[in-house]
Amino acid sequence: EGIPKLQAGCTLSAQPDMVVRTAAASPKAAEGQEATLEFILVNHPLDCPVCDKGGECPLQDLTFRWGPGQTRMTFPKRTFDKPIPISPTIALDRERCILCYRCTRFSEDVAEDGQLVARNRGSLTQITTFEDEPYRAAFSGNVIELCPVGALTSTQYRFAGRPWEIQNVPSVCGLCPVGCNVSATTREGKIRRILSRNHPEVDGGWLCDKGRFSFPHLLAEDRIREPLERVRRRGFGELGWNDALDRAEELLRGADGRIVTALSGSETLEQAYGLGRLLRQGLGAHSAVLPEATSDALDAFRAPLSAIGHAQHVVVIGDEPVADRAPIVDLWIKQARRNGASFTVQVGARLDEELEGRLRDADRTALIWSGRGGGGGARLAELAHRLGLEHKPGSAAFHLPATPNGRGVAAAWAASADGEEQNPEPIGLLIVSGDEAAADPAVRALAEQAEKVLAITMFQGLAVGWADLVLPGTSYLERDGTFVNLEGRVQRLRRTVIPPAPDELAWIAKLAERFGVRLSPYPSVVFGELAQLLYGRELGYEDLGERAPLPPRSDFEPPEPAPSAPIPPAATPAEEHFLGNLSLQRYRPLFSGPAVERVPELQFQRPAAEIELALEDADKRQIASGDTVSVRSNGSALALRASVRKSGVPGVVRIAEEHAGDLGLSVEVTRVPNAFASTGAESA
Repeated sequence: EGIPKLQAGCTLSAQPDMVVRTAAASPKAAEGQEATLEFILVNHPLDCPVCDKGGECPLQDLTFRWGPGQTRMTFPKRTFDKPIPISPTIALDRERCILCYRCTRFSEDVAEDGQLVARNRGSLTQITTFEDEPYRAAFSGNVIELCPVGALTSTQYRFAGRPWEIQNVPSVCGLCPVGCNVSATTREGKIRRILSRNHPEVDGGWLCDKGRFSFPHLLAEDRIREPLERVRRRGFGELGWNDALDRAEELLRGADGRIVTALSGSETLEQAYGLGRLLRQGLGAHSAVLPEATSDALDAFRAPLSAIGHAQHVVVIGDEPVADRAPIVDLWIKQARRNGASFTVQVGARLDEELEGRLRDADRTALIWSGRGGGGGARLAELAHRLGLEHKPGSAAFHLPATPNGRGVAAAWAASADGEEQNPEPIGLLIVSGDEAAADPAVRALAEQAEKVLAITMFQGLAVGWADLVLPGTSYLERDGTFVNLEGRVQRLRRTVIPPAPDELAWIAKLAERFGVRLSPYPSVVFGELAQLLYGRELGYEDLGERAPLPPRSDFEPPEPAPSAPIPPAATPAEEHFLGNLSLQRYRPLFSGPAVERVPELQFQRPAAEIELALEDADKRQIASGDTVSVRSNGSALALRASVRKSGVPGVVRIAEEHAGDLGLSVEVTRVPNAFASTGAESA
């Protein structure tokens, strides 16, 4: 009331004492609603029978309920070529687009990648990418869910099923430490797509492309479906499960307790606990290479990830981009910046007096540690305590570990038995658990020191050639269990499809029985037992619900051992820098790892074979962005493309792990003359 013309409910802001009459109470509003739907449908094609959005289309539902019964349109409708790929994962049908601009607003205002734009005017307006480049962004897939019609669709889900033919299984993504809530769409025993499932405190309803599009790795050509054993002269041969367990028992007994376990951090709590009970209680083998975890001292500063979006000050400490380690955290940081928060990135972790004073005075501060190396969580806890953040409910401190469930795996392993860490020499048996551990060069180096190797992995390419016995692994999409995310929130994974081999807990329980350890093969029973040890109370899957709650803060206890030494910079140039050499920093991009490598649609997102140099180092060597350079170290050499960074640290170069090969910590970089024409541009 009081406004002469009809208003769109989706764009009108509520005001005090405003009186609103909707179509249900106002004939004028109902008439306007019908006219608006008729206008939207003027150029909309009758694609419903073949459109992937059919049956779950908001426009379809609105038209059936409030739209006109027939059209008055007699002229030819607007047509475009259909569909066109805006990336290998997204198809655009411009005829169906109703120009709501939800996708471009997401690209500009939420993800802040600015790649989706509207071109032309009037009825010729169309959504496209800037200069028709592929839509290459970490969160591009969200526009598929945002699109209210079938204009933006997933290439993986095209013509894959109708809403009445599918099932949606709620679960949690297991590819990074955030633990985004997802819904897996299945049909005929196969996953057809992954959708976001809004948890306001964790992911805000968004999902990165790695979590959305990487599920086809379950059907990889080199997927291991039966146990494999090394056979002389014949390579590897398949084993039946009874024979495989006999062989595993033989390896375990033959090691005489000289066993080391390399855990990947992608195991469920139940799987890590079961493996720990088998090895530690059954064999007295306490030695383990645990994934990077956080410090329990951070529980005193616990808060939901959404607290970052409301912070007054955000400080990121470390040399790893937040978008690579925990992409959703990067979105929360962007929201905070849009809300006016100050944003500081510290390569080293020493805060200057002015910044520390502002953080002490603020009510809402978010500290984020994103860097490699042990002790990051403990150092962050000490810093947060010095700032008094435990007394400020709106403040928080987050450590971003490199693995999805590193914190949970470390806790479950520790709870499985009492015993001191051992360092057996020589290693009689190395147990490699998980794809990430099997792909880790450090674990491969450890395998060379072991007499025997037992690997648990999904893919032949990760184990064949160096393991003596390979047992099939499963994906997080094929398991029941629990993960602990970087907040400390325990979330439930649900099996969405049946794996081609028994899940790990089932055969671990059978193997444990041979060593006198009673272990249930049911994850819910194991979780109940583990919850008593970790939390001192009864806790079941039903208590976690579909959107798990965040545990309350605990009292601050100084981390052990206390990080009393000054916090060093996360990346420092090597001494050899003064002799012309540079310090190599390997990093793990978001779109990397065994799962991504096996998804054809995600190959365009993988990191380029390039080396990042600081502008100062590039100028000394007469190198410009785009030049081909030779990188030498440890007797090996690589040819990579140069990427010059104005914000780079002098003396430090960065190469993605998958392109670093056998390079050592100190490398020599020289320009290869006349290899390719240089672009002469530097990157920010």
